[in-house]
Amino acid sequence: MIPQWLNWRLVLAGIAIILVSGTIFYSQYVSGKIAREERKNVEAWVEAQRTILNSSDSASINLATKISTENTQIPIIETNEKDSITGNFINLDAALVKGDSGYLKRKLAEFKRYNNHPIVMVLKEKPFTSNQYYYGESELLKEVKLYPIVQLIIVALFITIVILALQTSNRSTQNQLWASMAKETAHQLGTPVSSLQGWLEILKEHETNNDIVPEIAKDVNRLLLITDRFGKIGSEPQLEWRNPSEQIHYMMDYMKKRTGGHVSFIFDDAQIKNVVTRLSPPLFDWVMENLIKNALDAIEGNGTIRITAGINELNMLIDVTDTGKGIAKNHINDVFKPGFTTKKRGWGLGLSLSKRIIEQYHKGKLFVKWSEPGKGTTFRVILPLQKQHA
Repeated sequence: MIPQWLNWRLVLAGIAIILVSGTIFYSQYVSGKIAREERKNVEAWVEAQRTILNSSDSASINLATKISTENTQIPIIETNEKDSITGNFINLDAALVKGDSGYLKRKLAEFKRYNNHPIVMVLKEKPFTSNQYYYGESELLKEVKLYPIVQLIIVALFITIVILALQTSNRSTQNQLWASMAKETAHQLGTPVSSLQGWLEILKEHETNNDIVPEIAKDVNRLLLITDRFGKIGSEPQLEWRNPSEQIHYMMDYMKKRTGGHVSFIFDDAQIKNVVTRLSPPLFDWVMENLIKNALDAIEGNGTIRITAGINELNMLIDVTDTGKGIAKNHINDVFKPGFTTKKRGWGLGLSLSKRIIEQYHKGKLFVKWSEPGKGTTFRVILPLQKQHA
């Protein structure tokens, strides 16, 4: 099914093609008409020059002079019967002609490309002498020919603005939908989790349950954490001054207990042990959990997950590297899109939500720093360092 915004894009593109095509055809018609009129005007101008040279009638000379001086738009260059420039021209920049010895030659070549059929004025039959007149496009004709291009640019800008507006509106609607779904999920989880907490208190009253109660309590607390996370989606989180190292250690220990003995976890946090930055602990934990889970899926129960943390002048850099199957190049740009997943199970929301948490709530960045099929992948988290005020 084609998305609605894409349908709008196709409709707008169709309208643009029709408008621009119509404008091009009409502009060609108008420019052709102007070009024919301009040739007639040049022919009239040449005839006026002939009259001025050959006529002895003052009335005819006055009329010819008027016709000759009325041409202020069409540039003309005169050549002799050997097609050599005589030095006579009109409606060209005299300063350029004087300052550039090759200017007239270049303009003549340009006029010949435009119309290689000069208008000839015979001066003598024997010996044959004549003047030839080449002319170029007037400014009006140039503007008419440029009009479709200008309109195309305007239409393209208009369509681009409309498409961007539609995409922004579509993303806003999707974000509202995800936030609403997350809050509804948190609400629906709240009742059974509260009930489980009640049953857990009853189980604690019997000593025979002492072995299982702590494990059940961990899972109930886990459900409480998940409920809290979903409840925070769509709301502005409260950022606290925290050391990310503590959060990462906690999440790594949690995930380590739920994996087999064939997975090696390494965390190098020497550079950030005493560094704090502003975090939302539940949401940052969620990001690290998603990245570690993603790494565990990649190594398929056998390999190494290394987390390296460091700082530069402006940011804290956290790399999560696995020795797993890697990401194909054609999928690297898709891994953060909602719904994209290479697993048989799951909704493909973990990395998408993680990117939103880091970039929208923590003003940082999350991206694939490196990946090579068969060798592994590195995700990088960038958190801006901020000064803690007393």
